[in-house]
Amino acid sequence: MRLLASVVGALLALVVVWLGFRGSPPQVARDFEECVELVQANPSSNDELGALMTGCNARFAGRRKADGGYAYYDFMQDRSFDIAGPNPTVEERKQIDRAYLGYLDAQRREAVSAELATRQNELLRADMERARQPAGPPMVLTPTNSPSAAAKRLVDRSKTTRCLDDSLSCGWTKLSTVVKNAFASSAKTKP
Repeated sequence: MRLLASVVGALLALVVVWLGFRGSPPQVARDFEECVELVQANPSSNDELGALMTGCNARFAGRRKADGGYAYYDFMQDRSFDIAGPNPTVEERKQIDRAYLGYLDAQRREAVSAELATRQNELLRADMERARQPAGPPMVLTPTNSPSAAAKRLVDRSKTTRCLDDSLSCGWTKLSTVVKNAFASSAKTKP
């Protein structure tokens, strides 16, 4: 029984290996470039060729460099990273992720700086527009005291006042009034 089970297991393993290698030679490739060479070496339909190329792209993230080694292109950062093998290791992935966080931080700072610069430009333009505007009509200042009250006081002073006492100021006022009236009456009588 054990012998029969081990023979069946060996045959089953042999069938799986044979089926795995027979239809898809790109499975034995060491990197992307070798996978593409194997796909292009076996003639297939365009649909099958596209599927096999997509499989190569999914299996291998890195691309072989001309001087040896591999490079991983991160399209999110639009930047390439040197890696040891055809796929980045866990440590290399962490390094790429840290670089991506730094890239995002730089992008955020640039966006904030651009927003501040835009606001400053808008404020400067508004100030320039205000400076170009005409000053407007001149401001009219009106006194708080009514001019009629001040004019009344002047008129009151020029009128003759009745003096009850014989003081010098009353005498002077009476004399000036008499002189004014005399000149005024002489001007009226001359044609």
